[in-house]
Amino acid sequence: MNNFQKGMFDKIQQNANISPDEIFKVADSVKNADFSDEQTVRDLIQRLSRMAGKPVSKQKEDKIVEAIVKNKMPMDSKAMNKFFDN
Repeated sequence: MNNFQKGMFDKIQQNANISPDEIFKVADSVKNADFSDEQTVRDLIQRLSRMAGKPVSKQKEDKIVEAIVKNKMPMDSKAMNKFFDN
């Protein structure tokens, strides 16, 4: 695991109390998922929200779904933080 990945997992665990093992289990369960399918993406967002115990508003869910489905998610940590803070 590189430093970026470790930092990302540490931040997730600190902010959402989700362990890297839980993240990998979710990742394994969606390995062959179609991320261009809106319902698949919504289901994943809702699942992660429940795991983290952090509700996601309908507006934020719509924004995340649109970004993922249209393949427009920010790739660097600074841009990603800004994306999720808005």
